Amino acid sequence: MTETTTDTQPAAPKRTLVQSLEIDLRLLGMIGAFAIVCVTFNVLTDGRFLTPRNIFNLTIQTASVAIMATGMVFIIVTRHIDLAVGALLATCSAMMAMTQTTWLPQYLGLELGHPLIPWIAIAVGILTGTLIGAFQGWLVGYQLIPAFIVTLGGLLVWRNVGWYLTNGQTIGPLDETFRAFGGISGTLGEFWSWIFGVVATAAALWILASSRRNKKAHGFPLKPLWAEAVVAAIVAIGIMGFIWILNSYQIPSRVLARDFAAQGLEVPEGYTAAYGLPISVLLLIAVAVVMTIVARRTRLGRYIFATGGNPDAAELSGINTRLLTVKVFAIMGALCGLAALVASARLANHSNDIGTLDELRVIAAAVIGGTALSGGIGTIYGAILGALIMQSLQSGMAMVGVDAPLQNIVVGSVLVLAVWIDIVYRRRIGTG
Repeated sequence: MTETTTDTQPAAPKRTLVQSLEIDLRLLGMIGAFAIVCVTFNVLTDGRFLTPRNIFNLTIQTASVAIMATGMVFIIVTRHIDLAVGALLATCSAMMAMTQTTWLPQYLGLELGHPLIPWIAIAVGILTGTLIGAFQGWLVGYQLIPAFIVTLGGLLVWRNVGWYLTNGQTIGPLDETFRAFGGISGTLGEFWSWIFGVVATAAALWILASSRRNKKAHGFPLKPLWAEAVVAAIVAIGIMGFIWILNSYQIPSRVLARDFAAQGLEVPEGYTAAYGLPISVLLLIAVAVVMTIVARRTRLGRYIFATGGNPDAAELSGINTRLLTVKVFAIMGALCGLAALVASARLANHSNDIGTLDELRVIAAAVIGGTALSGGIGTIYGAILGALIMQSLQSGMAMVGVDAPLQNIVVGSVLVLAVWIDIVYRRRIGTG
């Protein structure tokens, strides 16, 4: 008599909603923290925090720090630190301001209003940041000076180089086209904001569909269709909802009257207009997309994360870690130039205190966003969300009437708390 056996496949374990959606728990936690901050301050300010006007202001205030935070991710991932970003922003801002108001008029005869002035100034600022960043990277990578020391020195050096460039004076007003990058006087307007929202939504949905096709083609497990639909709906609602909020912020009638009067016209009866998406936020979105592609789709990005994960193994595998360090700091410097453009354009002038304490805000944004100080781990979207949380805290406390010293105490405490939570989370993941 022979025994018959039946092979039975074990039942697949039930997946939770979060597991089915394949949502990053850290990202979910950050979104939850951001929501709590917004709701709390909205209650404390009697509903003023979540108005279209305040959300508009919040986005343009976050842009410059968030732009630099994307570069700080690469710096920290490679196990370095950059304490000079705020001072470098000031130097780049001074270079752009002097180019517009003094050097181009004096040496080339180009006065404010000339169409070439803003673009030459922007190129000068970004080039300045890139060269200084590459120089600091060379000192770290090839001369083996610790990044902490190099950039601590840079914090003192570049802050005062900016001061000497302007003789300690506030430089302004800046070119009108240049000021448009600050977000206050430069927006897409209601119509083009809706167009951008539709295009961005279509692009996001195409990326989700393409990702699913690629997984299927390579035999990777797929999310249930209902989960894909939920994620797609969340993305679409999020993008279009954001555009709707910005388009809900109407330009005040007195501003419309001033702009029409400048053209010798009167405001038509019943005419209204919305600010829409700020150009500075559009620039931040472009930076985020490019940096994400670099991090995930390029050899440079793979080298950056491999070096941060294990520098010795990366060097033994043939990666030129010294040159990589120069590249990473050069990218950080270029982003400081872009951030200087946004910050000085928003203020409509260059001031000597521009970028003060930005180095702490940028590092805090990257760390709160999940970038590990031990290296090898970090995301671009996390750093941007971290910058938004930081700015929301500061703006909310300012609206409530909290004085500046207490604001700094709260921000510092939140930074330490975020690092502690990150350590506990990674420890549990590692031992679980």
